[in-house]
Amino acid sequence: MADDIPLTDRIAACRLCADRFAATATRHAPRPVPWFRPGARVLIAGQAPGLRVHRSGRPFDDASGARLRDWLGMDEATFWDTGRVAVVPMAFCFPGYDARGSDLPPPRICAETWHGAVMAALSSVRLKVLVGGHAHRWHLATRAGVTQTVAGWRDHAPGVFPLPHPSWRNTAWLRRNPWFEAELVPALRTRVREVLE
Repeated sequence: MADDIPLTDRIAACRLCADRFAATATRHAPRPVPWFRPGARVLIAGQAPGLRVHRSGRPFDDASGARLRDWLGMDEATFWDTGRVAVVPMAFCFPGYDARGSDLPPPRICAETWHGAVMAALSSVRLKVLVGGHAHRWHLATRAGVTQTVAGWRDHAPGVFPLPHPSWRNTAWLRRNPWFEAELVPALRTRVREVLE
């Protein structure tokens, strides 16, 4: 019976998007990266794995992950401890690139298929960190842009912190919005420490 199979194993075996991914510029096969266990206290809700994560099988295993861990004040061992930190993107697979080499958005079918069961399994989560616009829209049911959502972080704290994506592409955004690292990041680090103690 499917219910006897652990949820992470069922997600890892998912091939719903095989045809979709085969039609991308990268022509890749699905490789879901489920990274959570019941009991995790921090949820990192991202967008979708990138190509490097697709290859390594470990979430945020790239420069974006290093920046995110810095924002969280979290070391690698803690970040990748699935019993403490759950990483649940809007799509568990790398969506691929379009013909121009740009990232494709996470397919909605992934969240629609899996997120209800995943969130039910993560009943111990005390802090949700929402990384990027796709995660903001899903978890906060907002249509506001990333800057407006992140600027309103106090409306959601201490249980939820919306963040921009930590990609190098957002370095200019960080320069234009110095309040993010001056105000939000210290509050986020304090909350992470409180939740994980």
